[in-house]
Amino acid sequence: MSARSKARKRALDVLFASDVRGESATTALETAIADGEGPTNDYTAVLVRGVEEHRGHIDEVLAQYAEGWTLQRMPAVDRNVLRLGVWELLYAEDVPDSVAISEAMALVTDLSTDESPQFVNGVLGAVQRNKASLV
Repeated sequence: MSARSKARKRALDVLFASDVRGESATTALETAIADGEGPTNDYTAVLVRGVEEHRGHIDEVLAQYAEGWTLQRMPAVDRNVLRLGVWELLYAEDVPDSVAISEAMALVTDLSTDESPQFVNGVLGAVQRNKASLV
């Protein structure tokens, strides 16, 4: 597993924990760092802070493209993987779109339901196709 793949997994862990606890992702990240459990790769913090900074817009995009699913109804893993994927698609200039989508697919394949990869792929594919109008 590449260093960035590990950073994405760790960022997902932080986002998931913050979601479950109902706290901001940056608070969860700062708590992990204070407890000596902080990320070893700087990209983890970039992802967590980026998702948190743009979460309002990211969630609007997800609400628009996740046809038939509200954010609250999605499994927490899928919701947070999608947040990571959308952030990388819209804001990470050094990450190719295909990498952002394939990394999100790998996360949900390993950590979520059997239906999740198809769902995540469909949502992120739609975001990618309409990217120019979303930034």
